[in-house]
Amino acid sequence: RKNHARELVREADLSQWDALVIISGDGLLYEVINGLLEREDWEQAIHTPLGILPGGSGNALAASIHHYSGAPLVSSEELLVSCGFILCKGLVSRMDLISVHLSSGQRLFSFLSLAWGFVADVDVESEKYRHVGAARFTVGTLVRLASLRVYRGRLSYLPVADGDDTERGVIPNGAQHTFHNSCNSNNALKAKRRDPPMLTGPTDTLLAPVDRPVPSDWVVVPEEDFVLMLAMYQSCLAEDLLAAPNATLDQGVIHLMYVKAGITRASLLKLFLAMEKGTHLATSCPHLEYSRVRALRLEPYAPKGLITVDGEAVEYGPVQAQVHRGLARMITG
Repeated sequence: RKNHARELVREADLSQWDALVIISGDGLLYEVINGLLEREDWEQAIHTPLGILPGGSGNALAASIHHYSGAPLVSSEELLVSCGFILCKGLVSRMDLISVHLSSGQRLFSFLSLAWGFVADVDVESEKYRHVGAARFTVGTLVRLASLRVYRGRLSYLPVADGDDTERGVIPNGAQHTFHNSCNSNNALKAKRRDPPMLTGPTDTLLAPVDRPVPSDWVVVPEEDFVLMLAMYQSCLAEDLLAAPNATLDQGVIHLMYVKAGITRASLLKLFLAMEKGTHLATSCPHLEYSRVRALRLEPYAPKGLITVDGEAVEYGPVQAQVHRGLARMITG
């Protein structure tokens, strides 16, 4: 059931296991990561090595980890076999997490994406086509293209400073070929059923309160009419969509893309077809903008709409986020 995995890892004695392996799409891992960060011992718990085996319709993180190994994009059974071999290698790497603040004051942690507009609509509305597997996103894209919407709002971001994104890579000092878990807590022996607490975790030093102007070193996008906004921190948006080809697990960067209003249906379709090979950023589309950022704020103007975090619909309204470099641990190839 919903949030079951979140409750399990929030209350479990993590010292029993060397790693946690999630067999699912991206939604279950989202629950696990947020459950780990709701624990009193979150600083140790979030260092528990996590593994992923693709078992859903949207296997974006599994596809990304496969991509980071240097292999060409694959899908379905081939992706499952590849991720199985990656688990056997047992290399543990740091993985960025993004802290997301919703308008109600709730804070979530994200490992994959933050989306508004076209992409968020396709993600949520394509749930009705889940029975066709990964093809649900293709069907959803075609349906939404037939009735293209424009979304009004304000987008602001903190750009990455030049030379400030060197990669750290695999964890040193004996982390290779072992899933040793340093979390020594035994919360499960004392845990009681309780409502989900306000999320703990690291301090967000880059964000101003959402009801105040963004800091002076931020960029405020002059456009107010958008077709989509997509913030990515992994390479793949789906098994067959290489949305951020330059992303890595531990880069400390949010890859921010947005499409301005005025793009034709044919041009937007061309962009998504190019995304299958990761060449969309080189198409010279005048409506597509791309920036590497540390933090962002989105303020939708319309009273209703959809915002997704890691493919999950969240509370609609002003939202802001910042990256926390290398916060989590992921088993990679």
